[in-house]
Amino acid sequence: MKALQVDKKVGRIGAARLLAALAPTAAAKLGPLELVTIDPPALPGDGWHRVHTNLAGICGSDLATVEGHASPYFDDWVSFPFVPGHEVVGHLESGQRVVIEPVLGHAARGFELPFPDAAPGDGNDYAHLATGHLEPGIQIGFCNSTCGGWAPEFVAHDSQIHHVPDAMSDEQAVMVEPAAGGIHAALLTWPAIATVDQPVVAVLGAGTMGLCAVAGLRRYVPGVQIVVGARYPHQQTMAKAFGADIVVKPDELQRAVRRLTSSHVVGDHLSGGADATIDAVGTSASIADCLRFTRPRGRVVLMGMPAEVTLDLTGLWHRETQLVGAYTYGTETMPDGSRRRTFDLAAETARALGFDRLVSATYPIADHVAAIAHAATAGRRGAVKIVFDFRPQPKKVSQ
Repeated sequence: MKALQVDKKVGRIGAARLLAALAPTAAAKLGPLELVTIDPPALPGDGWHRVHTNLAGICGSDLATVEGHASPYFDDWVSFPFVPGHEVVGHLESGQRVVIEPVLGHAARGFELPFPDAAPGDGNDYAHLATGHLEPGIQIGFCNSTCGGWAPEFVAHDSQIHHVPDAMSDEQAVMVEPAAGGIHAALLTWPAIATVDQPVVAVLGAGTMGLCAVAGLRRYVPGVQIVVGARYPHQQTMAKAFGADIVVKPDELQRAVRRLTSSHVVGDHLSGGADATIDAVGTSASIADCLRFTRPRGRVVLMGMPAEVTLDLTGLWHRETQLVGAYTYGTETMPDGSRRRTFDLAAETARALGFDRLVSATYPIADHVAAIAHAATAGRRGAVKIVFDFRPQPKKVSQ
């Protein structure tokens, strides 16, 4: 089968890193991603299923890999060569449509669950991600044993499979995984705001993940005032539609937070600030900005994948700010004390809010260079989510 595969070729990774800033198409052509012919993966054992891809999204971590910017931290947590693609809706051999929860958790790797009914992403020890009967891999899409969604088929474990109702479109279903990431980040703000009257949460960045976080805040975090920094007009419109109270350009976000919280400006920091902030960008500059307008003893939730950053953390120390990572999803403790699986919340949200509107364009795998370039420049081209489409295309009728 034809699949897009990433191999650990130092020369191609270096070329991609140099070319990405100049021309996304060049990075996609000359980087570590290649269209190759491979055999479908074997089923690793009982409880595993062959999944045929319908749609597979292109996310920020995928782009970081293709453009050669992925952190070397992940070298020990993936197995090369791998087929990317972890935002996936597909169908089983029976025809049943499914969404995949991509984390290769304890059950998939043959280990005892950390607690009853644990989600794949739950647990306080990551040893299972690099051991067991599978090759190392944090998720489907980064593991040589399973393949990934940027191929016509891959394999997934029972614990990762969620059935898609008939009323849910493929375009809504492919957004369930990113929606889960945004909702997880939104709920991570709750410990910092639970005892605050009319808490203020700022969201910096309104690409796919930032918009999903806004939706998660509005649906699952009670009483919150949401202020968003969104760069492009279509992002500003969608942030409003998903529940933001105030939407401004990113360079105006600190001023908006200051006004909303009646804070003073001391140097380049606010005296107070947002009770919690979600950084959906993940750069040195964005993290520094979030620390500047989050109140003392507030919380910054780092959803954007940061890689290597350079920061002056004196303010974090002085203000006793919590800097919390938000990676994937699992089992959430809700504000009312109940427990819910993030993927269940995400499926509800994707349907209720019509997340199919976030899918801006689809491409066949043969047009991967154009697809990667579109995803890399999505914001300024008025797009949000770009996906690969493996569904049979209708035949053209000759006249």
